This record gives sequence, C-alpha cells and structure tokens, in this order.
Amino acid sequence: MLLHIVARGRIGRSPEADLVDRYLKRIAWPTKVSELPDTGGKIPLVGEQTKRILLDEKGETLSSTQFAQKLERWRDDGVREARFMIGAADGFDDAARDEADLLFSFGRATWPHLLARAMLAEQLFRATSILANHPYHREG
Repeated sequence: MLLHIVARGRIGRSPEADLVDRYLKRIAWPTKVSELPDTGGKIPLVGEQTKRILLDEKGETLSSTQFAQKLERWRDDGVREARFMIGAADGFDDAARDEADLLFSFGRATWPHLLARAMLAEQLFRATSILANHPYHREG
C-alpha cells in the first residue's frame, strides 16, 4: 500500500525537510510526497481503493498502535493508497472533511505545517515498524 503525503506549501531545504526524508527513507512500504501551493494547484487524482486521511485538529486522536492497526486493516482489505492530506493555514472546509475516510489529529494544539509533516512521517515509520515487529516502538 502506498503511503502518500499531499501537503500544501513547500518545505524546501530545512531541518523539517531533513526529518521527513529521514523517516520516509526508513519505511519499507512505498511512499510518495506531493506538494501543492498554498492555494490552487492540482490535487493528484484519487484512484480506486484510496483512503483519504485529513490531518485536522478536530480529528480523531489515535495512539501509535491504533494508527498502525488502521493501516494494517486497510492494507489487508486491499487498499492501494493511504493519502494523507495536510491543508493550508486555514485547514480544510466542511466539504473536504465530509469526503475524508478519517480525520486524524496530533492533538488539539495547532502545529506548524512543516512540523505536522515531519510528525506524520515519523508516525508512518512508527506504524510500519509496529506492524513489522521492529523494536523501534516501545509501549508503556
């Protein structure tokens, strides 16, 4: 299953970009990052068997293990792509939220977009590590 991050804004060369790259390179699953301008731009077409996950402060907070279980369930159900959307500064409108398969939150705090991208990359690595029984994740 492809883990696809679609993010508004350019990350450029930055410490946050280094973190994103570091974690995505460690993931054994296929990954992809698509960047869009803050406004406009063409969102990549959504193919069949794609789950759309919006990062949203009003979304569901999941433990790392719960997040891994969700990815595992989708993978095992034949989902081809898990598309993680990171919006612009004002987030997503109600229509986009209604179309999402999951609203996912890193808590009620507001995070800068570049940090949210790095945190998502780390959680994707952590989740795939959990599913591979890798010792990276220590619970408890």
